[in-house]
Amino acid sequence: MSEQPSSREHWGTRIGLVLAMAGNAIGLGNFLRFPVQATQNGGGAFMIPYFCALLCLGVPLMWCEWAMGRLGGSKGHGTTPGIFTMLWKHPMAKYLGLMGIVFPLGVVFYYNYVEAWTLAYAVFSATGKYFGIADVAGMKGFLSTFQGASSPLGVSLLGYVFFLITFGINVWILSGGISKGIERLANIGMPVLFLFAILLVIRVFTLGAPDPALPENTVVNGLGFIWNPDFSQLANSKVWLAAAGQIFFTLSVGFGAIQCYASYLREKDDVVVTGLSTASANEFVEVILGGSLAIPIAFAFFGRTETLSIAQGGSFNLGFAAMPIIFQKLALGQLLGMMWFFLLFIAGITSSVALMQPLITFLKDELGYTHRKALTATAALCFVMAHVVIFGLHHGTLDEIDFWCGTFGVALFALAETLIFVWIFGPDNAWAEIEKGAQVPAPRIFYYVMKYVTPLYLLVLFVSWTWQQGPAVLTMEGVAPADRVWRWGARLAMLGVFLGLCWLASRSKRLKELTEVKP
Repeated sequence: MSEQPSSREHWGTRIGLVLAMAGNAIGLGNFLRFPVQATQNGGGAFMIPYFCALLCLGVPLMWCEWAMGRLGGSKGHGTTPGIFTMLWKHPMAKYLGLMGIVFPLGVVFYYNYVEAWTLAYAVFSATGKYFGIADVAGMKGFLSTFQGASSPLGVSLLGYVFFLITFGINVWILSGGISKGIERLANIGMPVLFLFAILLVIRVFTLGAPDPALPENTVVNGLGFIWNPDFSQLANSKVWLAAAGQIFFTLSVGFGAIQCYASYLREKDDVVVTGLSTASANEFVEVILGGSLAIPIAFAFFGRTETLSIAQGGSFNLGFAAMPIIFQKLALGQLLGMMWFFLLFIAGITSSVALMQPLITFLKDELGYTHRKALTATAALCFVMAHVVIFGLHHGTLDEIDFWCGTFGVALFALAETLIFVWIFGPDNAWAEIEKGAQVPAPRIFYYVMKYVTPLYLLVLFVSWTWQQGPAVLTMEGVAPADRVWRWGARLAMLGVFLGLCWLASRSKRLKELTEVKP
């Protein structure tokens, strides 16, 4: 039997809920992706489109997703196939809702593997395994070897062992369910994350100029490097798109995970203040802590030119190539390196369990699976699909899946959920659902933002992303012929997952019953 509202799990405490939701949002992107995006897109000027996207997209979508999840959970539907069908009595609604399951799955297919790198590097830091490698190029080679670039299979034994350990930890946490698994992880992991991040920031700010011969290379100047605005970049549409994309990543909106977590709220639990609390915690970690760590300390050690080159190389270049070099030059470097990478591991695992949970909840709610059966099916699928990324990493399968599920997909899904919740369900009904049980009413201005600005913003964003990146991605412009086979394989694998979920949704009696109920 599927879980009925009276028998559904609930979050044990409000602080546990806030920490779990914050853990869902706070991920690797807060510490690696955000500083790189800011550096590449105008520095301090990037924060203008960033905060515009936060207010026009992030906050309204976050409140909508919290309210949708709580409403669905009150009727025993904890994922978007059921929630969309509740709001729009149309046979197609459940298939649109499947985007809120397949897109987070797509992300977790590669996220678990990247997460394993952070755990491995935490161990490598503690043991000093990479100590002695003196430059960024050498550290890139170390990472490449760990990833198995020279192996015929494209994966190293050590890298695969850490993947198995990481994946096993994810499954073990999910086996405890919402309260005894995910909430317990958040209650322990998130305070550790905050503590490690704050201690690292304090160490960064007490660094000064590491090289007396280069007094201009300081953390303070590094902060200026990342935050001094280049206002000319505001005329570049790519900067606005990058800011909106970062908001999707950082708040975890447009993935379907928030609805799933919120479905375990009680019917009249507040979503306005609680949702804003989790968003605020995330922004503090990203802007204040994340923006004060990697780029400023890289500037102090490498200088302006090399730091810009490191940032242009992307998030992995910053986190796994530059930072290990820096730790070797610091007192207690092994401890600080372990703290940095274990912080990233916590950020990763609190997000990955959130991305796996929607499929578990879908199988339980809509198909009547037991928790054990749903977890086994989810784990099996995620384990098998992870190998598309593991074996095809050096052929671009990670980037391929990330584009369709983590960039294109979230914009499409966010547009669909906004139209269904706000326009089909009705703006007044949607606003009333958001305000139900609110400890403090949401500012009325967000009613109009949610109704007009957010869908228009999303439409422009989706069309722009499709126009600018779609043709090149579809035709695999610039991709080597040998890599195209792997990328097409990744596409077909994701299509197969989606079609399989469509088949399961078509067999759900509960979803069929929803379409038979008159609005």
